[in-house]
This record gives sequence, structure tokens and C-alpha cells, in this order.
Amino acid sequence: MYKYETHLHTAETSACASATGAEQARRYKEEGYDGIFVTDHFFNSNTTVPRDLPWKERVDLYCKGYENARAEGDRIGLKVFFGIEYTYDGADILVYGLDKQWLCDHPDCDKDFFRFHDDARASGALLIHAHPFRQADYLRGVIKLLPRWVDGVEVYNSGNGEESWNEEAEWYAKTFGFRVTAGTDNHHLSVEQDRLAGVMSEVEISGGADYKAAFLSDKITPLYPKRRLG
Repeated sequence: MYKYETHLHTAETSACASATGAEQARRYKEEGYDGIFVTDHFFNSNTTVPRDLPWKERVDLYCKGYENARAEGDRIGLKVFFGIEYTYDGADILVYGLDKQWLCDHPDCDKDFFRFHDDARASGALLIHAHPFRQADYLRGVIKLLPRWVDGVEVYNSGNGEESWNEEAEWYAKTFGFRVTAGTDNHHLSVEQDRLAGVMSEVEISGGADYKAAFLSDKITPLYPKRRLG
């Protein structure tokens, strides 16, 4: 079995993160993970990227955290994959299988989730609803469910403030028959070892397409933290 982090942020790109891409890579290598997906907040969320720059410059800055993590991962023997956390009106969607060139080729894709969804799906992306029942001021008190617009549900998120939010995500996935994932939603090196989460895979993953294939063929299972909330 292979162990992967599916939900992780870097200080270069996510304004709420304190750990750099390279620091995150080294941490997860030390913890025995085989790979990590860097899923920084996109332009429609809590990003460090100025919104008044030309699109290409914004994309270059957005990818810095991933690129720094990837460079360190290549050096130390940790696989690092590109992802996105796309925010739409209270819903955070983890997107796997796109890349920097795709973003360059789709200017203003942060403006319309449904157009983004169609274009991303057409390019083979996998969309997972992250922490669907989280309650937080930055989400404006909205719980928005999009069962027609996602492929699966993150049923455990270590960054949730209450265990009930994870339990509700499990209920949602069971009710709609979704396949499931888990993730740490890691922003900081201070996250305790026994709070790290992710997924276990029966097959080795080499990119977003591999992850999607493994997920849809039921070779992915949630990796729950050793210590849960409560």
C-alpha cells in the first residue's frame, strides 16, 4: 500500500499557510508518505497572488508553492503532484489532474465554477468536495452541496473544528453513493504527527490521472489520523 496526502497548502501561495512547499515536502518524507498533492487556494479564495496582475503572471505565482515542493521532493525522493482548491460560494472543491499549462490556457477560469467544472472534466480532472459541512466565517455561513458537480467527498478533514462536520460528510457520501477520501488540510508544520491524514492506495500514483483511475476503480481508501477530534 502507498500513502498520500491529498489536501495540503503552502505559504508561497495560500495566505493562511505558514509552511513553505519545501518544508511540507521534507515533513511528509520524514513521516513516511510516498507522495503529496499540493492543493493551494485558488484565485477565488485566500491566495497570496495579487488579483490585478496579468493572468500568466498570476498563474506563475500560483504555482510557486507546488514547484518549490516538487523541486524538494525530487531531491529527497518524495512524489509531489499539482492540485487546486477551488472555492465556489461556500463550497471548496479539490481538483486533481490539471497542470500549470492548463491554467495558462484557461484565463479567468476562477470566475465561473460551472464553466470551470465543464472544462476541467473535459480535460480529465477529478473533483472532490472538501469538508462539505465545515462552518466558518470565511465560508460566509453557507453549506452548499453540489452532488451533480463532484466525483467524490472528503469524509475526513483534520482541519475541521468539530468531529460532527466529518460525520456529516460521511452521511452525505453514503446518502449519494459517493466514493470517499480524507486529507489533513495541512497549512503548518505544527500539525501534530497523529493528526496527519490522507489516503492509502493499492497502486503507486505518478500523477493526477493515476489518482483518478485508482479512485474510480476503488483502489483508494481514506487514511484517518491516529488521533481524531473529541
